[in-house]
Amino acid sequence: MVDERRVSTGVAGLDEILRGGLLQGRSYLVRGGPGTGKTTLGLQYLAAGVAEGEKALFISLTEPTRSIKGNARSMGIDLEGVEFLDLSPTPDFFVQVESYDLFSPAEVERQPMTEQIVNRVEELQPDRVFVDSMSQFRYLATDPFQYRKQVVSFLRFLADHDATVLFASEASREAPDEDLQFLSDGVIELEAGPNGRTLRVIKFRGSDYRGGIHSISISDQGLRVYPKLLPAEYGRRFEPEQVSSGVAEIDHLLHGGLERGTITIITGPSGTGKTTLGLTFMQEAARRGERSVVYSFEEEVEVLRARSEAIGIPVGGMLEQGTLSVVKIEPLEYTPDQFAQMVRTEVEQKGTRIVMLDSITGYKLALRGGDLVAHVHALTKYMANMGVTVLLVNEVETIAGGEFRITDVGISYLGDNIIFFRYLELRGQLLKAVGVLKKRFSDFEKAMREFTITEHGIEIGAPLTNLRGILTGVPYWVGGQDEEG
Repeated sequence: MVDERRVSTGVAGLDEILRGGLLQGRSYLVRGGPGTGKTTLGLQYLAAGVAEGEKALFISLTEPTRSIKGNARSMGIDLEGVEFLDLSPTPDFFVQVESYDLFSPAEVERQPMTEQIVNRVEELQPDRVFVDSMSQFRYLATDPFQYRKQVVSFLRFLADHDATVLFASEASREAPDEDLQFLSDGVIELEAGPNGRTLRVIKFRGSDYRGGIHSISISDQGLRVYPKLLPAEYGRRFEPEQVSSGVAEIDHLLHGGLERGTITIITGPSGTGKTTLGLTFMQEAARRGERSVVYSFEEEVEVLRARSEAIGIPVGGMLEQGTLSVVKIEPLEYTPDQFAQMVRTEVEQKGTRIVMLDSITGYKLALRGGDLVAHVHALTKYMANMGVTVLLVNEVETIAGGEFRITDVGISYLGDNIIFFRYLELRGQLLKAVGVLKKRFSDFEKAMREFTITEHGIEIGAPLTNLRGILTGVPYWVGGQDEEG
């Protein structure tokens, strides 16, 4: 009976997808085209085993050991303690014409290669084996039946020695690997396309796993996997208390503030104060010793810092104290899964209590044509389940007049709370007004108020009860007031 102990792949994100890692004593296929990261994954898998005190063996059928070790060093992968069996072709292959026809090597090569593998495995008794690549066995077999029989025998031999095996395959039309998929206990597929690198698990016997397509990256830090976010799998207990803005009039509009674990859409035209309003909640959170994060998709960190401090919000001091982090996101550098992993790190490892995405328009660029609503839904619901107060800044194009719309991207249903801004044209002046359109867990003030940003911060006027037509952007006075507009 196979021991169901989990074996780490050496890649945290992949272990999460596999519900803890590979099953010990089984064989798994890593398939994909050239340059998709198969060898890198195998190297990290073996290095993780050595780090846990296990014996690890790399069987190379294509690339010499020196080249493999050089590539590993460039990615910071420590192969100290990993054993190598180098069966790649040597330069002597081309001069040994007296041994066999250059184009018919199968019968001559197969037996000594098999003997070397058997001897090395029996000598080392490895816990982990990576074979790169299993496709080479195909060229040492005289027909498909013999190849399949050879692979089955090889994998059973390793299993009898209690080894957990990863073996790579470069699938192509000329050399398909469907037979290897059937013979393996699991299949991990890597791809590199115009929208970035991806990974998916398409088979995993004996265990559940997280399906779907997940983003990956390969850099000087090796291969990293960013699991697709499934909100229902995350959650923690938290007190559903109200979060104050620190501005009495704003709290009055909201009947006390925003509740923890809720999603608030702050929407309005450019320049109305949406980001500033979000920062006031973070300033008050800092006074309580709580951490907040702004992900800025459009504005540079220094610009945000300078203009916030000009109106009395001490962003610099909050950054120094660690109660605030402002992260500039270049949208085209991250996939949604990569960005979601950044947010998870903040929430799960740093205890962040308020997160603001500024803005949804910038976030949309990171999707590279993906489904905006699906990704925003997953990310915001995850944060809400974790007790985070979420602020979504949304910019609408209409300045004044015209049809009133909450968002232009169809995410208004996500908002537990909706705070909206409008420009008002009144007596030849352009004013700003703020109001609450929705609050799921409590009542709220129905009137709008004038909203002003001064060097001392936000100032909120009295309720605009004598104005009509505010949502059109061209209001008029009623009840005996001057009707000039």
